[in-house]
Amino acid sequence: MDGVAQGQNYIDGRWEDGDGPVLEVRDPATGEVAARVPDSTEQDVDRAVVAARHAWSTWRWVNPTRRADYLHDAAEALTATQDRVAASITREMGKPLAEAVGEVQKLAKTFHFYAEEATRITGATLANEEDGFTSLVEKEPIGVVAAITPWNYPVELIGWKLAAALAAGCTVVVKPSEYTPSAAIEVFRCLEAARLPAGVANLVTGGGATGRALVAHPAINKVAFTGSGATGEAIFRTVSGVKPLSMELGGNCPLIVTGHADLEQAVAGALRRSFRNAGQICIAINRAYVHADLYEEFVQRLAKAAAGLVVGDGLREDKVDVGPVTNTDILEKSERHVADARSKGARVLVGGGRSPDRPVGNFYQPTVLADCTQDMLVMHEETFGPVIGVSSYDDLDTTIELANSTPAGLAAYVYSDDLSEVFALSRRLDFGSVAVNNVDAGTINAPYGGRKGSGFGYEHGREGMEGYLQIKHVRLRHGS
Repeated sequence: MDGVAQGQNYIDGRWEDGDGPVLEVRDPATGEVAARVPDSTEQDVDRAVVAARHAWSTWRWVNPTRRADYLHDAAEALTATQDRVAASITREMGKPLAEAVGEVQKLAKTFHFYAEEATRITGATLANEEDGFTSLVEKEPIGVVAAITPWNYPVELIGWKLAAALAAGCTVVVKPSEYTPSAAIEVFRCLEAARLPAGVANLVTGGGATGRALVAHPAINKVAFTGSGATGEAIFRTVSGVKPLSMELGGNCPLIVTGHADLEQAVAGALRRSFRNAGQICIAINRAYVHADLYEEFVQRLAKAAAGLVVGDGLREDKVDVGPVTNTDILEKSERHVADARSKGARVLVGGGRSPDRPVGNFYQPTVLADCTQDMLVMHEETFGPVIGVSSYDDLDTTIELANSTPAGLAAYVYSDDLSEVFALSRRLDFGSVAVNNVDAGTINAPYGGRKGSGFGYEHGREGMEGYLQIKHVRLRHGS
């Protein structure tokens, strides 16, 4: 054997090879083959959906407390194997190993959270205007869910969908990104260890054709997707029949630093949310608007801090802050955005190109662009790489308009110690989440989702589970 991971699909409680060709997955730090998995066919997908449909006929009636037990057990299995799961993440998408471990830990917390929510599905009893009638409002699982997940958080974003859907009583077929299938396979090994009943959760690996076959399957009751806007639009055109969708389609998130901000905190926040995971986060800070009184000190401090970040192979080297970007598309887009900003007058304070001491791998230097204008790509198009554009402002009203001017509406960030500014910004910024004096826009017990071009539907919180439930009204005539 060559040491390359050999993956399989997980269908109806069994590991199996696909009917089609094999897909090779490459390590973005070395370019070497890291894994081989099935490039699943329409027949593979059909077996998975049929298994999920059959399992739903019993899983939907499993007592919520018992469903919670399975989810808790899966979380414990994840915790017990977190190093192995984390290594599979880093090997396939490049984030430093410590960040990957943190992702697995958050996934385990997600399973624990939705285990508890499973026991809190509530309805209502409503009086009628006529005597002798009572209305019962009940919530029931929606059915078989197709979950299409991306590569940037390859296990956590599976968990948001998978745990919430299972808690609600749905069954699931997951199609992970073709860049990170081994990480998904490790998650399903944990579900197997938790003895989840056969067919309740199924995994099919593969590329775009696999995903299209899944969302087009007539037995799918809901599609839950995280990824690019282009793929989201393609899903709209591909789904079979009329069925609910939830979509999280990316960010291009702004940061506003007012003249009343704590500069040290603002710089630290910008550094973390711009360059963590090499900027490959839907809620990464892509563009910053800084009050003129603080602007030059802000960009110089941020550039100095970015220059101190260690770029390297997060699996094989210690103390790495920024790993490689996952694929050449992100590498080339980062280059294009920086070149565009340069040509229009931006100052490149640090970075600005591929890492010169890394001839192999998808390594791009953390980059700070100063004196940016709104016509630059970096200020209105999501980079999804380790690049931030910064602009100076004098008028807050105009800046809010600029922040709101792009099609994205996922998350925005504000640093200000002035209460009036905080309330004005949090109300007027047209985004699904607004983080004030911090850069963690999401927390598992509060709803997370976008608006405008960033999609619709919610994950996290009770709302994340409610998206997998449908309402039934039962009107009883009892004569009392």
